[in-house]
Order: sequence, then structure tokens, then C-alpha cells
Amino acid sequence: MTHQLSVIGTGVIGNGWIARALARGWDVVAFDPAPDAASRTRAFVDNAWPALERLDMAESASRGRLRFADSLEAAVQGADLIQENVPERLELKREILSALDAAAAPGVIIGSSTSGFKPSDLQQNCLREPGRVIVAHPFNPVYLLPLVELVGGAATRPSDLDAAQVLYRELAMRPLVVRREIEGHIADRLMEALWREALHLVNDGVATTEEVDAAVVYGCGLRWSLMGTFLTFHLAGGEQGMRHMLEQFGPALKLPWTKLEAPELTDELIDRVVEGCEFQAAGRPVAELDRRRDDFLVELLDLVQKYWPESEGLPGRI
Repeated sequence: MTHQLSVIGTGVIGNGWIARALARGWDVVAFDPAPDAASRTRAFVDNAWPALERLDMAESASRGRLRFADSLEAAVQGADLIQENVPERLELKREILSALDAAAAPGVIIGSSTSGFKPSDLQQNCLREPGRVIVAHPFNPVYLLPLVELVGGAATRPSDLDAAQVLYRELAMRPLVVRREIEGHIADRLMEALWREALHLVNDGVATTEEVDAAVVYGCGLRWSLMGTFLTFHLAGGEQGMRHMLEQFGPALKLPWTKLEAPELTDELIDRVVEGCEFQAAGRPVAELDRRRDDFLVELLDLVQKYWPESEGLPGRI
């Protein structure tokens, strides 16, 4: 059975959804009013395709199954799943999601890729079936990283989330249903905390952007990629596990090791961060860095699957 994904907004995230769906053998209909949207999307998919070919690509996968519609309403005709990816402005998202709710066939799930807004806030202007409008938050690059956070709002029924889980699994995603809505969901709140502390380290002259990234890549990041935060600390407690770790290192939580509040983004800090990142990129274009990242992630995903098969349901039992 052929499925159709309708993608509204074709920035980095929207194009990531498109590449993933094409690789899974879905038809994709996209809409974006930008005049160069179609050419940018096809270039994006072409750049991502070599990495996707190394994964478990569907036999029916084809870049030719993508077409662009000339209106939002036309884009959602025949959709099995709709994914909204417009800029992170609440009023804009409400306007677009209301139009999608009015145009989509009954029962079709409408997922928003929003990084931070709560679904109840997104549903407010949806008059037909507000409960089907949910958060479906992925991670860049969407075509490789399997996690999608699913969050229902006040009008969402359990059956809406059940239906969403089935569809996203058919896109080879690993849905994580967030127990209750909260700004930033789960993963972005964790990443935001690390990001704020990283900015403080650069702002205070403790480390450069390159040194902060090295600390993650060669330290905690390697462990986190397999076991996450809690299980990693569980091992730090030795044979007694997490209980001993908390007894030994718990008091350090009261020490001023982190600041949490973000530093002011002064021109000096912005220049320092930008110059540091440009030094790390060493003149390589983003598309080249994308391919390097994709090659790494393909091999890393294979390693995670090898050492923690999905059949075991861990980490996180999702």
C-alpha cells in the first residue's frame, strides 16, 4: 500500500521529512511559496540520497515520487499524513494549521515539527478536528535520526496518538510519546541546557567553540549515543548503580558548576561564536559537512543497533 506524505514548508526540516519519506517508498507532495523551493528541495534530496542508500531503503524508493503543489489546499489532497514545518512563529503556525485542518480529509493526522510550542496552543484556531493537530518534533537530519517526539494537546484523543505512532513507524521513525505537554518537549530542553552552558564557557573565556565540541565528541557524546544520560550515570555508580552514584556525586548538584540562564548575546559573544565555528568548518561548505555528518551517523546507527538491538527495547524502551 502506497502512502502519501504532504509537507508544508521546505526548509531544512521539511526537506528532511521529504528525503526520509521518499526513501521509505512514499509519495510526497510539497508546498512552499518560495520561488526556488522545488530546486532547493531536489538539491537537498540529492545530497542526502547517498547516505539513505546505505540504510534500509525501501525497494520502491524513488526521488521521482516527489511533486510540488501550487497551493496548500492542493498539497493535502490524498494525504495519509501531513507535516507542517513553517517558521517558529506561533501566530503563523496557528494560521497554517487552521488552514490545514480545514482542507485535510477527515481523520488525517497533522503533525507540527515545532521545537517548542505546546500542541494546545497550536490547536486553538482549528475548528474541524483540533485533536488531530499534534506535535511531531524530529531531529536534524530528519532523514537519518529516527526519534520523533509526539505530543497531544487538550483536544487530542489517545486514538489520535495511536494512529500517529503507526504512521511514523512506517517512516522508520521511533516515536516517543511525551506524557504531558511542556514547552520544548523533552530532547530540546536537554539540548538547550547544554547549549546555554556552552555559551557561558565561550563567553567567560574558559573554552573555544572547538574545545567545547571536542569535550562532547570525545567524552560524554560517545557514551550518550548508546546509553543516554541516566543509564550512563547508572554505570558510574559501579556495582551498586545509580543509588551509589547519587550518594557519591549527588552533593555536587548544589555546587555552582552550571549557570543555566543564558548569557547576554552581545556582539562580542556572537562574533566569538561565529568566528569559532567558521574556523572549525575550515572553509568547507555546509553541503560537504552534511555529507561527512551523514556518513558518520550511518555507521554510528549501525553500531547502536549492533550493541543495543531494537528488539531489546532499550534505551528508553521506545
